[in-house]
Amino acid sequence: MALIVQKYGGTSVGSIENIQKVAERVIESCERGNRLVVVLSAMAGHTDSLIKLSREIAETPDPRELDVLMATGEQVSVSLFAMAVKSMGYDCCSLLGFQAAIHTDQFYGRARIRKIDTDRLFKELEENRVIAVAGFQGIDEQRNITTLGRGGSDTTAVALAAALNADLCEIFTDVEGVFSADPNICTHAKKLKRVSYEEMLELASLGAKVLEIRSVEFAKKFNVPIHVRSSFTRNEGTMVVAEDREMERVLVSGVVFDRNQARITMVKVPDRPGIAFKIFDPVSKAGIVVDMIIQNTSAEGLADLTFTVTRTDFQEAIELVREVAKQIGAEKVLGDQNIAKVSIVGLGMRNHAGIATTMFDALSKENINISMISTSEIKISCVIEEKYTELAVRSLHEAFGLGDEKQED
Repeated sequence: MALIVQKYGGTSVGSIENIQKVAERVIESCERGNRLVVVLSAMAGHTDSLIKLSREIAETPDPRELDVLMATGEQVSVSLFAMAVKSMGYDCCSLLGFQAAIHTDQFYGRARIRKIDTDRLFKELEENRVIAVAGFQGIDEQRNITTLGRGGSDTTAVALAAALNADLCEIFTDVEGVFSADPNICTHAKKLKRVSYEEMLELASLGAKVLEIRSVEFAKKFNVPIHVRSSFTRNEGTMVVAEDREMERVLVSGVVFDRNQARITMVKVPDRPGIAFKIFDPVSKAGIVVDMIIQNTSAEGLADLTFTVTRTDFQEAIELVREVAKQIGAEKVLGDQNIAKVSIVGLGMRNHAGIATTMFDALSKENINISMISTSEIKISCVIEEKYTELAVRSLHEAFGLGDEKQED
């Protein structure tokens, strides 16, 4: 008898009809002899509606009270789901984050899971009940409700699978798995049968929307196998697992892009020790994540420094940097929000030469200029003009033969 944790996203439970279909699917798995813990997101659109309501009350809602409000979306989903399962003749128990004993830190809106007490969960499983757990939420040391941020239900599911030592974590979503590129851009994108934790971490951090990055971190740390699949078909999806030698034969697994990018350049910065700290310290203290950083060669004691942040953080970041520029005597600060980041990811990059050359050649043939480059062992990212994003993705997908049945060395 396998213990399986399943997670269903907002579109999967977006209507009463869909909730009933999810209940039927869960019962089918139970009838195959499995024990089920089911994590549900809020119904599609519900979270955005709650945010809108909060802003009708206050322009900047109190973080604690906002989390109390936001957590109600998942409460609706799990209660309706439990009713559906019971109406079909199976026992089911819905649990909110605090009832499932999901303990987090105190950072409202972006809390991180610290531990999960499994006593209640195992007790319910021993009673042969399906357990429906509200995703995206937990409780801090002061017993305040906290939420995990967008995509937090993925993290809830994988964390539960790790805590319960589950045999499998199935993430049901509105796509059939992890693809070599966005199928809406590349019609020949193929579904990957398997992808490593390392590749999935890179893909998630670089713009792929299939899995939330913290869920992959949990999976890698605790070796939880994840099956990403569609809740609207019965097709097999993509397994996210530990890497093996076979995976390294594939040079590039996927092409991803991120339009939520902005670039900030500080011109003629004094080139002396401590300047980088003065620039980035206030940015860091504001909780703004800096991605790519480039500094040109110093000339006459001055250098230009360029870095990228998300567009969401752009305005705050550039204002902070302008203040620093005045303090250190930099000439000026420039900003550009019309950029995108296009990346290729693959384990095979570790052991094969010429991959960067192939990428640069493909972009140059389409007359796409590269303004910034970043690399790691298994990825290469380029910042380009946003208007060329889709063309870049298609050209790279073709250059690396990702639409082919096999791509080996």
